[in-house]
Amino acid sequence: MIILNANIIALSNQKGGVGKTTTTVNLGVGLANAGEKVLLVDCDPQASLTISLGYPQPDKLPCTLSTLMGSVITDEPIIPSEAILHHAEGVDLLPASIELSGMEVSLVNAMSRETMLRQVLEPLKKQYDHILIDCMPSLGMLTINALAAASSVIIPVQAQYLPAKGLEQLLKTVGRVQRQINPKLKIDGILLTMVDSRTNYARDISQLLRETYGSKLRVFAVDIPHSVRAAEISAEGKSIFTHDPKGKVATAYHALTQEVMKIEKQREKRKADLGR
Repeated sequence: MIILNANIIALSNQKGGVGKTTTTVNLGVGLANAGEKVLLVDCDPQASLTISLGYPQPDKLPCTLSTLMGSVITDEPIIPSEAILHHAEGVDLLPASIELSGMEVSLVNAMSRETMLRQVLEPLKKQYDHILIDCMPSLGMLTINALAAASSVIIPVQAQYLPAKGLEQLLKTVGRVQRQINPKLKIDGILLTMVDSRTNYARDISQLLRETYGSKLRVFAVDIPHSVRAAEISAEGKSIFTHDPKGKVATAYHALTQEVMKIEKQREKRKADLGR
C-alpha cells in the first residue's frame, strides 16, 4: 500500500479581511465531510483561525505552532501531536498564539529560515489527506514559510478594486518562492469572496479579475457570497455547515470543496500518467 503525502494548501493574501480564515475553516470542514482527514494550521499571530474554532484564549494554550517552530530552530525534537487540538466537526487544528509574532523576528537569523514550518509539518504529512495553512495578512517570513511548505496556494480576494489590485505583489512573491525555494508550488486559483451579486460593482470586479487573470490562472467557478450568517460563525466556533447548513454560503463552500478535490484528482492523474 502506497501512503501518499498530504496535499498542503496555503490560503494567502497580504490584504486582511478577505475571507482567508473563513475559507480555511469551511473548506477544511467541507473536505472532512467528504471523508478526508484534515489538519488546519493557524500561521497568524492574531490566531483568528484558533479563535474561530472555539479557542477564545489562544495565548493560554500550552503548546502552539510557535512552540514547535521554536523547537525546530533550536534543533530539539518535536512532537506535533502535543499541540494538535480536535474539533467536533472532524478537523484537527494546529493552533497559534501571539508568541508567533516573536517567531517572525527569530526566523530572520535562523539557518534554513524559510523551511521551519515545512520541518514542523513533515512528520504530519502521512497522517492527513489535506493540510490547510491560514496565512497572516503580510508577505513576511511566516507567509514565506507557509508557501515553502505548501504544494499549492489558494488566493482569496474580496470583490473590490483595491484588494484585487494587491494581487500582483502576492503573485510576484509566489513566483519568487517557486524559483528559489519550492519549485513544486502551484497556484490552485483565485477565489472571489464576500461577493454581493446584487450589485453591478461586484459583478464588474468579478469580470475584471476573470479577464485579467483568467488566461494565466484559474479563477474558481464558485464565488463566495457576502452574508451576515457567515460573519457570525467565528464567534460560535462552528463552520457554516453547522451554523447555516441550507444557506447560500454553505452551498458555495460545498461547491468550492468539490472543485478543490477535482483539481487534486486531476493533478494526481497527471502525476500517475507521467510515472508510466
